Amino acid sequence: MKRTIEVFLVIALVVDVAYWSIWWTSRDTLASEHRPAYYEFENAFPLADAWLGLTCLLALLSLRRGRPTALLWLLCAGSAGLYLFGMDLLYDLEHGIFARGGGGAVEAGIVTLTAVFSVTVLRWAWTRREELLGRPAPSGAG
Repeated sequence: MKRTIEVFLVIALVVDVAYWSIWWTSRDTLASEHRPAYYEFENAFPLADAWLGLTCLLALLSLRRGRPTALLWLLCAGSAGLYLFGMDLLYDLEHGIFARGGGGAVEAGIVTLTAVFSVTVLRWAWTRREELLGRPAPSGAG
């Protein structure tokens, strides 16, 4: 499962970079709607997504190197992802984004992947916290 988490982290990084590269070069490809408020909403996310990307990178590096800081960065990445999931989901539901054709489907996919990624990373890291910290797990840990 460690390998799966590493793959999740790499995918999160690639999607993060790809999304913002496309957004800044050809935003109509990704835009689910074309109101100024929607663009303002999306334009508020680069810093938060950069934080998510940084935590994913640091989690990946520390996990691969067997460093105890992997637990911290995995928890940060999962938490950042859940926060972004919540922001996106609420906006999309309030504005009927999911019902808007292809763009809505892309947005639904992003929201779903963000939730699955975040919950998986958080659960995996927390249930292996002793191992990640380099300590033997106490009996009955979980």
